[in-house]
Amino acid sequence: MKIKEAEFLCSARGLSQFPERLPEIAFAGRSNVGKSSLINTLLNRKGLAKTSSTPGKTRTINFYRINRAFYMVDLPGYGFAKVSKKERMDWKGLVEDYFNGGRDIRGVILVVDMRRGLEEEEFMVVEWMEYLSIPLAIVLTKADKLSRNARAEQLREVRSALRGIDCEVIPFSSLTKEGRKEVWRVIQDWLGGSAGR
Repeated sequence: MKIKEAEFLCSARGLSQFPERLPEIAFAGRSNVGKSSLINTLLNRKGLAKTSSTPGKTRTINFYRINRAFYMVDLPGYGFAKVSKKERMDWKGLVEDYFNGGRDIRGVILVVDMRRGLEEEEFMVVEWMEYLSIPLAIVLTKADKLSRNARAEQLREVRSALRGIDCEVIPFSSLTKEGRKEVWRVIQDWLGGSAGR
């Protein structure tokens, strides 16, 4: 896809702050798995999505408008973050509001650190998207940090764990840009004629 325009639109803390409806691709994942780096790499923009070495810094839903045709939506990370139970509940409520708010969500990219693989929280997201009938793809980031054998083993484990679930699994590296074309292919399939090509 040719990116003619990519802009940060807003950070929303509730339904009232969500922007006007457009088709949306949502990015979900544990804190510090590289969601922002993935978005920046997909868009060929270095600092559009802010990266942080502090897990859990994203406490809002961030909307990026692409080609004035659709949004990439960065959801708050889960796990690891050193925050209070109340903050965790606030985040949970915010994300539930997003998925139950009548948005035009075309698909969800679940971002997973390839070195960790799938854990309980990831399976919860997979089950939730199945329940909501929202298409899902899993992007395994930081693939460059594993040896060839370790990568192959992790891919086998992830695909085996997802057996019976319609879900593409894509190894990805923001360093080498491996997987960028494959992720875009999935996104364009979800968007259909809404991609603003």
